[in-house]
Amino acid sequence: MQADHDALAMAGLNLIEQALTIYDGELRLAVCNRRFQEMFTLPDSLVTPGADFAATIRYLAERGDYGDVGEVESFVASRVEIARAFEPHYMERTRANGTTISVEGTPLPQGGWVTVYTDITRTKRQEALLRARSEELSDQLLSYSEDLATANRALQATITALEEAKREITEAEARMRLTAEMMPAHIAHIAPDGRYTYSNRRLTAIMPGSLAEPVGVHAAEVLGPETWAVLAPQLERAHAGTPSTFEFTHEPSSHRVRVALTPDPTSGGVYILSMDITRETQARAALQQTRRREMAAQLTSGLAHDFANLLTIILGLQSRLGRMGLPREARGLIDATIAAARRGGGLLGRIADMSGAREYAPVPTDLAAFLHDLETLARSALPSGVALRIEAGASGRYLLDPGMLQDSLLNLILNARDACAPVGTITVAVRALQETWLEFTVTDTGPGFSEEALAHGLDPFFTTKGGEGSGLGLPMVFDMTKLAGGRIVLENADAGGRVALRLPLRPAGDARPPGLVLLVEDSPDLRSTLRDMLRGAGHTVIEAASVDEASALLADLPEISAVLSDLVLEGARTGLDLARLPRPEGCALVLMTSLPPEHPLHRAAAAAAPVLRKPFTAAQLDAALSAGDRP
Repeated sequence: MQADHDALAMAGLNLIEQALTIYDGELRLAVCNRRFQEMFTLPDSLVTPGADFAATIRYLAERGDYGDVGEVESFVASRVEIARAFEPHYMERTRANGTTISVEGTPLPQGGWVTVYTDITRTKRQEALLRARSEELSDQLLSYSEDLATANRALQATITALEEAKREITEAEARMRLTAEMMPAHIAHIAPDGRYTYSNRRLTAIMPGSLAEPVGVHAAEVLGPETWAVLAPQLERAHAGTPSTFEFTHEPSSHRVRVALTPDPTSGGVYILSMDITRETQARAALQQTRRREMAAQLTSGLAHDFANLLTIILGLQSRLGRMGLPREARGLIDATIAAARRGGGLLGRIADMSGAREYAPVPTDLAAFLHDLETLARSALPSGVALRIEAGASGRYLLDPGMLQDSLLNLILNARDACAPVGTITVAVRALQETWLEFTVTDTGPGFSEEALAHGLDPFFTTKGGEGSGLGLPMVFDMTKLAGGRIVLENADAGGRVALRLPLRPAGDARPPGLVLLVEDSPDLRSTLRDMLRGAGHTVIEAASVDEASALLADLPEISAVLSDLVLEGARTGLDLARLPRPEGCALVLMTSLPPEHPLHRAAAAAAPVLRKPFTAAQLDAALSAGDRP
C-alpha cells in the first residue's frame, strides 16, 4: 500500500513543468522528479536518492553551467557552506546555454530543503521585446516594472515560507494542547485579577464540584468558598513572585490534592498544576504507620522483656507469701498485688499487639456478611438495656482486612457500651463517602466526648475510665486504621459520641462462583471441617493428603477451579512446592498455615500466594478463594 502511494506521488511530480529536488540535512538527495534531470542534463548517478549535493555542483561547474567560476573546488566548498546554513531564498540565473531559470528554496522542519527550478527564458524574452517596442516609456518606468516583477516573485516565495511556518506553529499548538489534556493533572493559568485565562479539562476530575468551564471566571467562583479559602493566601504570594508547593484536603470530595504555583513574570499571573494524590497519601500513611510500629517495637521489646520478667517474679513471690499463713489482712494485699501484676501482663500483651509485626492484609470481603458476623459477636457483649442498630448504606464486596476491621469496630462498640450503659442505643453505620472512602461510624447515646477526650483520645494510655481503663483501646483502633491507609475522626453527634473510621474505597468485584476445589490437608479431622466449609459455600470438593496426590489430580482434572492447601503436608514436599506446579487455566491457589508470620516458610509462601492464618472463618476462606493467585 505504501509503495503504491509513493509511486502515485512520483507520477504526479513528473507531470509538473518545474524541476523539483529535496535534499536532507546531510546534503543527500531524497527526492527529485524527471524534469530535474532533463533541465540540467544530469547522469543517472546524480538523480538517484542518496546522491551527494557537492558532486552535483561539481559536475555542473566543471561543465561550465555556472560560467567562469575560477578554482572549481573552492566554488563547490562555498556552495556547500551556503547549503549547510540554508535560508529561504529566490534568485534568477542565466545558464551557460543561454536559458534563464528561477530558483526558489525553502527549508524543511526535519532538516534539509526543497527547491523548485522554473525555466523563465520565454518570460525574459517577452520582457526584452516589451523594452524594445516601448521606447516611448521612460527608462525609470521600465526599470520599475522589472523590479516589481522580481519583487513579486520573491514575495511569493516569502509567502510560501510563511504559510509553512504558520502550519508548523498550528501543529505544535495542537500537540501541546493534546499533551496538556492527556496529563493526569489540572493545568491552568490565572491572571493578576484572579480570573482563569487557560485551563485543561481535568479540573472537575481533580476537584469534583468545581466549575467545568473556568476560563474568564474568577477562581473564587470556580473553586467554591472552602477551596478558595485555602488557595487564596498561597495565590497571593505567588502573584508577588514566590513559588510554592503544598497539599490540602478538598473537602467537597475528600480528595487529597497537591498544588504547585509558579509565578508568570511576563504577565504577573500564576501557572497552577494540581494533582489528585489521595491514593499516594493513603499508601504514605500506611507506610508511616508501619515505620512507627517498627520503631515502637524496637524501643519497647527490651523493656517489655525485662518488665515481663519482673512481673513473673512478683507473681511468684506473692504466691509464696499466700502459702505462708499470713493474717487475713495480708491476704487481701497479696490478692490485690497479684491482680495488679496480671493487669500489667495484659497491658504488655496489648502493647505487643500495637507494636508487633501484624500487617494489613486486605481480601475481597462481602459487606453484608461482615456486618452480620459483627452484629452476632457484638450483641453477646451488650447488656439487655443497650440496643444495637446496624445501618448498611453500602453493599457489595470491598478489599478489607476483615479481622483487623472487626477488632476495631468491636473495640469501639465496647467503648460505646461503657459510655451509654445501662440504657442506650449504639448505631453502627457504613457508607461510601465521595467515591474515596468506605466510612464506618459507631455512634452512642451517651454524654459524648469531653474536650480533653477529643484532643487526646487517640494518645496511648489516655483514659476517662479511671483505674478500669488501659488507655490503649482507641490507640489500637488508630493504629489499625492507619495501617490500612485510612483516617479516624472523633466528634460529638447530636446525642452522644461518634467515631468514624475512613478506609480506602476499593471495590473487589463479584465473588468467585462455586466450582471444584482441591483440598490438600494431611489431618483427617481438619480436612473434614474444611470440607464442610467449602460445601457450605456451594463448592464440590476432592481431597489429597500430599503434594504427590495433589499433582496427579491437577494433571487429570482440568476442571479444578481452586486449590486450598496446607503449608506443612505429609511427606517431604510442602504447599510451597505445590504452588510451583502447573495448574489449570483460571485455577486459584490459597495456602493456609498455623506457622507464625516470621517463620521462613510462611514468608516464602506469602510471596507466592495468599496465605490464611489458622483458625479462620468460612467468610474469610471464601474471600481468600475469590482473591486467590491465578496462573
